[in-house]
Amino acid sequence: MVIMLGLVTGCGSSTQDESASAAPVTDTPAVASADVTAAEEQAGSEDTDTAGAASTSVCGLSGEVTEQARLVKAPDVDYWDYQGTTAYPVSEQYGPGATDEEGGFRYCFQHSPEGAVFAAANAVAHGDASDSDIVSWMTYFLAEGHSREELLSQDIDDNSGGTGSTQGTRTQVSGFKLLSYDGQNAKVDVAVTGSVNGQVVYLSMVYELVWEDGDWKLVVDDPVAPINVATIPSVAGYIAMAA
Repeated sequence: MVIMLGLVTGCGSSTQDESASAAPVTDTPAVASADVTAAEEQAGSEDTDTAGAASTSVCGLSGEVTEQARLVKAPDVDYWDYQGTTAYPVSEQYGPGATDEEGGFRYCFQHSPEGAVFAAANAVAHGDASDSDIVSWMTYFLAEGHSREELLSQDIDDNSGGTGSTQGTRTQVSGFKLLSYDGQNAKVDVAVTGSVNGQVVYLSMVYELVWEDGDWKLVVDDPVAPINVATIPSVAGYIAMAA
């Protein structure tokens, strides 16, 4: 069974026996959402710490966390919205802070552990988008290098059927583990509960993220398997986060 969940996932017989113990959370200050239009107008003058790594949010979300941090509880969610039948979390503080007018995809997440979690959870929901919207989103979401061009050059039908490939399936974000966070890179393990023709399956989807051009982007080292995905026996051990 192949399902489009954020990018490309193969649901096979692999299993995961990984458990990550949560460390104390680094407190992050409350932030206020800035005007997206004004922020985009200023994007061209943003300072950068390293090549391609903008130090300022692409849509003006404040509250940067640039040091190592952990989470022991789920971030607050303002509400859950839907991409097709898949729910994704929305927060004025953590994102998504903007929607692309042409591609229709959501983007701009806070430069923080919580923002990285929201970015990964939203990536799962993008699997319910149309083929054209998925391509637009992938073009934005894939980090520079890291097999980006090779993955983008592939026919999307080679990897999934877009919305057609999810017929008979339902998925929902059930929880997460923040495996690592150092301000520049984040590794988020999202627990996904899926229903395929009445059969329940649990997936672990690990997103390797990098802060690049003012937003969280996906690092892909292997275009054949852009996300580390495994079936798991249950979502026990994950921090609960669900609609």
